[in-house]
Amino acid sequence: MKVLIIGDIVGQPGRNILFKFLEKRKQNYDFIIVNGENSAGGFGINIKIAEQFFQRGADVITLGNHSWDKREIYPYINEHKNLIRPLNFAEGAPGNGYTIVEKNGIKVAVINAQGKVFMPPIACPFLAVEEVLPKIKEETDIIILDFHGEATSEKQAMGWNLTGKVSVVYGTHTHTQTADERILPGGTAYISDVGMTGGHDGILGMNRRESIQKFKDGMPARYSVCEENPRINGIEVEIDEKTGKAISIERVNMGYDEV
Repeated sequence: MKVLIIGDIVGQPGRNILFKFLEKRKQNYDFIIVNGENSAGGFGINIKIAEQFFQRGADVITLGNHSWDKREIYPYINEHKNLIRPLNFAEGAPGNGYTIVEKNGIKVAVINAQGKVFMPPIACPFLAVEEVLPKIKEETDIIILDFHGEATSEKQAMGWNLTGKVSVVYGTHTHTQTADERILPGGTAYISDVGMTGGHDGILGMNRRESIQKFKDGMPARYSVCEENPRINGIEVEIDEKTGKAISIERVNMGYDEV
């Protein structure tokens, strides 16, 4: 099966290029995962946008440290199992940290976890993922992890910790696509960060002038979404349906006119 995984979608520019891409190409994929934690104006996700993602072809939406920026998502995430937030959030947080989706007779598990290094305090992602793996493996060997973290070292550690146990470990959050995609021993596809879908002539998808000024004076700033040079970032992964092992991984990095 061929899986499309899309990196952090930032605001309307990110949504627009994603929708254009899916309109032309979604039939090329068996399963589609998008990270939507920055999709509503750069901070969080709302119900309308979540519905748009599902309607346009997304099978699962993952989140991250901005999961709760829009309060309206709290009841929605409890009712929609295919919108997931990091598994290692505090007990009692709305929603779920993983989901198992059956599509065309094949079950696919998607887990969302958040790193600890240079991130807000949170429970150990390694232990959290290891705790749920046995239960998930009772249903499927096709397991995909969105590891939302800052540090490349922590992401690499997660990849090696899970090699041979899951199909894909991919990083989100830094909004900068890395060039270290590979198949680890044991058949796990890995990349430190799949990148960002949105305006690439800003700072992590936000207006560069506001970001630069904050670095200069340290004063609070209201960020706006960058609209310049929209690009879609992500990966395509081919997975053996019988074994759950990854066969190939390729980066997606396209401009609006290339889509």
